[in-house]
Amino acid sequence: MSVGGGSAIYLDGPWSHRPVSANGTRFHIAESGEGPLVLMLHGFPQFWWTWRRQLSTLPAAGFRAVAADMRGYGGSDKPPRGYDLITAASDAAGLIRALGEANAVVVGHDWGGLVAWTMAAYYPKVVRRLAIVSVAHPLRMRAEMLAGPVRQSWRHGNTLGFQLPVLPESRLVRHNAALVGRMLRAWSGSGWPDRETELRYRAAMGVPSVAHSALEYHRWFLRSWLRPDGLRYAHRMRAPIQAPTLHLHGALDPCVPTRSAQGSARHVAAPYRWRLIDGAGHFLPEEQPDRFDSALRTWLADPEPER
Repeated sequence: MSVGGGSAIYLDGPWSHRPVSANGTRFHIAESGEGPLVLMLHGFPQFWWTWRRQLSTLPAAGFRAVAADMRGYGGSDKPPRGYDLITAASDAAGLIRALGEANAVVVGHDWGGLVAWTMAAYYPKVVRRLAIVSVAHPLRMRAEMLAGPVRQSWRHGNTLGFQLPVLPESRLVRHNAALVGRMLRAWSGSGWPDRETELRYRAAMGVPSVAHSALEYHRWFLRSWLRPDGLRYAHRMRAPIQAPTLHLHGALDPCVPTRSAQGSARHVAAPYRWRLIDGAGHFLPEEQPDRFDSALRTWLADPEPER
């Protein structure tokens, strides 16, 4: 069904919107095209609209493109719990099955990329190929947040401040989510976002309960390090990734420095392709859509991607 564009979430375009139930939760998706399934997972502080360009270009290349709002975001349910990477990976794996497919190409940006890495470790049969954008492997992220160059950027990126109760949610939505606009500008290359894009993301963060849900992912990632669930997660993630992996990164990304992201190759046993995009910051699919699409479609068209 097509939904009117007056909402902050159900924006019009060459796609359709519908709810899909998976893992005991209802998710909102935007989809278009026919062919092999490509499931796209957004990051923070965004929603499915991150992939608006790919919802047009991937169908033109013969794929069924699906952009999902993750648990707690956009038009998806916002339950009180489940904002850990294991549950999020189970959500996405369930979505693939609910969409009638045994497996899919999974494309993840930022937090969506952490979920995609997790899917490849926990649900390897569901992930046919893996495309990671603007983030390192979760174990690499943990190590770099403690001792590497990410240590400074994650503090600058508010992850530490997000651990406080209540106050971060209030700051995030204050003045029509002006902080979202400041984060988008601080983490991108020059010239992005334009005013319309900024306002779209600010409006989406203002949807009730989204700010709290979004921050719960950050809280789990940091607080779980020494808890039993976090230790079990780290052990599971040590298993080498067996899905062919494309890793795309912006050369100007201030959140996850290039060296930190590139070090993820040691966690992949399958063919691994690294591509660095000059002039792009953290929001690569939107800052450099032509170059991003070219790299993604070239890789998808290659039956045997090289290491």
